[in-house]
Amino acid sequence: MFRNRNVWILLTGEFIAGVGLWLGIIGNLEFMQEKVPSDFMKSLILGAGLLAGVLIGPFAGKITDQLRKKTVMLASGFVRAISVIFMLIAIQQDSVLWMIVFLVFIQMSAAFYFPALQAALPLVVKEKELLQLNGIHMNVSTLSRVLGTAVAGILVVQLPLSMVYLFSLLAYLGLFGVTWLLQINEELPKALPKEAKQRPAGFSEVFPIIKGLPIVFMTLILTLVPLLFIGGFNLMVINISEIQNDPAIKGWIYTAEGIAFMIGAFVIKRIGESFSPYSILFGFSFVIGFSQFLLFFAYIPALSILSFAIFGFAVGCFFPTAATIFQTRIPKEFHGRFFSFRNMLDRIIFQVVLLLTGLLLDLIGLPLMVVVFGILSFAMTSVFYLRFRKLKSSPELASTHGGTIN
Repeated sequence: MFRNRNVWILLTGEFIAGVGLWLGIIGNLEFMQEKVPSDFMKSLILGAGLLAGVLIGPFAGKITDQLRKKTVMLASGFVRAISVIFMLIAIQQDSVLWMIVFLVFIQMSAAFYFPALQAALPLVVKEKELLQLNGIHMNVSTLSRVLGTAVAGILVVQLPLSMVYLFSLLAYLGLFGVTWLLQINEELPKALPKEAKQRPAGFSEVFPIIKGLPIVFMTLILTLVPLLFIGGFNLMVINISEIQNDPAIKGWIYTAEGIAFMIGAFVIKRIGESFSPYSILFGFSFVIGFSQFLLFFAYIPALSILSFAIFGFAVGCFFPTAATIFQTRIPKEFHGRFFSFRNMLDRIIFQVVLLLTGLLLDLIGLPLMVVVFGILSFAMTSVFYLRFRKLKSSPELASTHGGTIN
């Protein structure tokens, strides 16, 4: 697999794009911290971009199936690079409106790029190599996040904000150039099958599957626990930076969380050899709740970094476990529609949590908010754990309860 030039091109592109993305995200937080006093308004601004990505998602998926993946990746990469110009205008004019335009375009381009990338991976390697490639791709993405946030944390202190976005623009242009080098052999479909046209979304066929598999439904709902943290991640980082009066803490927090995530994703295979996927899922769900409670002491730099590190390790173990449950319990012929549904559901929940986080930060502040989220996380985990114990001896769990994570 590592002799395949397309693999190296895709991994290099992912790394470059990830660095550029996180340079932009840290820049966004710094810009909003200076221009937008209300945490709720910050959440609305960030939510505008997410909403654009959700709305265009079904159309992006359809286009990705109809066009060559390289074409979609090039077009979305070009739009992503152009969008940075809007942010440079926002900085020059001190305009939050131009920042919103930037966020809308960047999220719309991502809605096209990532499905095309995921669809391209099976086209460049053999089926038996796909699982390994997906794992490596996730680690490259995390590594780019660690480096991007660390570099951005330094740059926002040392350089004008516009320079941070110029580096981000250079990264996106690098991604565009690397994507040109791809050589993917794929046949362009002349038309979608008749049945696909009649059932554009296909989610109506997924709902009975989820309803008929209680453990899948529980796992799907339980993913709310990490989303309670992830949804307001950026706003909490801004708030912690303000509490400690230290802009550089943002970079340290992202770096610690990213490194911990990579460690969790690395050791989960060994943990899975000793514990069932369900024990891991519930155990680390409780750990995520604990990390939220720990943020009550966000005014202490070491504890705030430790909280995000614990969270990063927990989700590094949680998400691969949840994915394993979905992949083993959902019939393969429904995988595409199920994961498409899950992706849209995650985006919607993310946006709701983002708005809720902004509102609660304004109303009650970070310390009380994380206590509320921690209680919710513990309550949801406890309720579904008790439900799991009732189903433990049922045929639904019998075939996978002792399984390992591969």
